[in-house]
Amino acid sequence: MSYQSPHNLPSDKVVFSFDKGTLSLENMALGHIKKIFPSGMWKWDARAGFWRTDPIHYTNILKCLMESELRLSGNSHSYVMEGKSVSNFVIKDGLNDLSYMEDHVPCWENVTFSRINLPELRPEQKEAVERWWKEKRGVIVMPTGTGKTEVALYMISRLQCSTLVVSPVRDLMYQWHRRILSAFDYDAGVLGDSQNEVRPITVTTYDSAAIHMNEMGNQFAFIIFDECHHLPGKFFREAALMSAAPFRLGLTATPERSDGKHAELDDLIGPVVYHLSLPRVKGKTLAAYDVVRIPVHLSPQEQTRYDNLSRKIQGYMIEKRKEKPDYSWENLLAESGTDAESRAIQKAFYLKQAIEDRAEEKFRVLEDIFRLHFGSRIIVFTGTNAAARAVSLRFLIPCLLSHCKKEERSEILSGFAKGKYPAIAANRVLDEGVDVPEAKVAVVLGGWGSTRQAVQRLGRILRKTGNERAVLYEVICEATREEIVSRKRRRSEAYARVKRKFQPMD
Repeated sequence: MSYQSPHNLPSDKVVFSFDKGTLSLENMALGHIKKIFPSGMWKWDARAGFWRTDPIHYTNILKCLMESELRLSGNSHSYVMEGKSVSNFVIKDGLNDLSYMEDHVPCWENVTFSRINLPELRPEQKEAVERWWKEKRGVIVMPTGTGKTEVALYMISRLQCSTLVVSPVRDLMYQWHRRILSAFDYDAGVLGDSQNEVRPITVTTYDSAAIHMNEMGNQFAFIIFDECHHLPGKFFREAALMSAAPFRLGLTATPERSDGKHAELDDLIGPVVYHLSLPRVKGKTLAAYDVVRIPVHLSPQEQTRYDNLSRKIQGYMIEKRKEKPDYSWENLLAESGTDAESRAIQKAFYLKQAIEDRAEEKFRVLEDIFRLHFGSRIIVFTGTNAAARAVSLRFLIPCLLSHCKKEERSEILSGFAKGKYPAIAANRVLDEGVDVPEAKVAVVLGGWGSTRQAVQRLGRILRKTGNERAVLYEVICEATREEIVSRKRRRSEAYARVKRKFQPMD
């Protein structure tokens, strides 16, 4: 197989295209690449005989071309930045003879709506729109219930171009579909959950976007990443890298990640352009609320078993670190597939966690909370699927888990909204995005969740309904690791002034 050199290429017709999840640049010599673009932006593909880069750089590439003494033939810079097709760049001065560049990247289009039915934006929503609109890129941070979706829908109505909405779960994907239909009378395409219908406006999940973006990365001028703190994951980030969309909007209530990768959002979407704090809208846009921390203790039998398991785990790790000082829990998990002793320690850890998750005293406190808030709709959040099922069986309430079918989830949430079910138990299904406007009481049984998860769960009960006050109960096992993690969560502004008083009912 022969390989073409990047040094001497014909320059009479430079072609710029989208190719299998990358951007390709044909017939531009290395000398021109160095003069026009930042170092390292383009990589030479010797097999194909042209340059490649990630589509995320599309807008920056256009800016580089414009700043390098080139003119547009028949198009203007503003036309480019409104997300429409650009073609026939004329490159001149300092680049030898005249060269023509054909831009075949954009395959997006204008979108018109038969009607636009959106509520008037509140002052903080207008401020968010204005901040984002300056560059048409960036992350908007607003607490759950303050109308991030309305802000995004307003952006869609104003840009009126091909748009892809990316959400973390199927339920939220379908919720976006309903909101778009209601706002614009537009039946958006659905990509995911065994559906594959791509339209000028399409809703999808992070998984589906990452899988299919190599085929459709140039079809959307505007891309919205809902709950965008998921995006920096090793797999999900491909959805942003392979998209050529010049307009990018990230929505989240909690951008921070424990691994620090939220810093990557600056490159994948843009910087945080607007941050609305929860105290600013507490009692105004959102319901006033209390966070009540309830400490409980393990029974003598539970405590004895818990301590024995702890000693077993600690003893194993101490012995391992005598041989390998840097031996970590990650090393143990890697060995557990082939080593019986490591697997036994892993099992001991899960048994220890199960004692915390399903401590008998937690169920007694939960029963008191149900009595105290009789007649109110209550969401019970647990740390594991097993704990959610235990609550469901103990109190005969529906249980929502990630593997529940769409019809089952819809029936449970509908029944909860209508008062058919006074309470529901869930592990992570309701943590993000899904509207549960009727709930004003939530109980978190366990302290293993992150600060982000805790704030998301709090947000499920903060949608304002009259002057009704919301309350979140956090039930924590004292003298366990739950207590340590709970302490970290209380550093969040959302958990400021946590109450500790709670009187069990007789």
